[in-house]
Amino acid sequence: MSPELVGADGITRCAWGNTAADYAAYHDDEWGVPLRGDAELFERLSLEAFQSGLSWLTILRKREAFRRAFAGFDPDRVAAFSDDDVERLLSDAAIVRNRAKILATITNARAVATLDTPLGELLWSFAPGGTRPRPATMADVPATTPESVAMAKALKKRGFAFVGPTTCYALMQATGMVDDHVVGCFRAA
Repeated sequence: MSPELVGADGITRCAWGNTAADYAAYHDDEWGVPLRGDAELFERLSLEAFQSGLSWLTILRKREAFRRAFAGFDPDRVAAFSDDDVERLLSDAAIVRNRAKILATITNARAVATLDTPLGELLWSFAPGGTRPRPATMADVPATTPESVAMAKALKKRGFAFVGPTTCYALMQATGMVDDHVVGCFRAA
């Protein structure tokens, strides 16, 4: 077993989960756990978009502030945000103040409102079927897959923004649509 898989706490996990306490908790309790619910999935989709170009640790540490700023990621409430809300968000130092990402979150909430199927049902329709080989290391994990490319295309067609194939694959990993825990990780069952 690779020594980087063993954390300071003696738990064997994906190596990235051993780099910070926040990562360990996220890895152990959330990453790869199947997640359902439109608001929950809207939150994860939004946070993955905010993470683009940044460390996921930054987003994790600001998650509660994001929840407060974006009305608990209730898509209906976020869809009603106005220009005043955009200005409020741009002045909120507790979140990532990126105009394009803020506008994308509001755009995506509005797109959720126009879907002819629940968001969760749409997103989970791209989860690959069957089993696939477990990655030996994180280097064996792809950045995109045909399914994440298809998800991104479908979301963009429905008016979503900041949802490229890499962001969609990260969402799929985070919400358990795929299981990329490496061989040797205690979560790899």
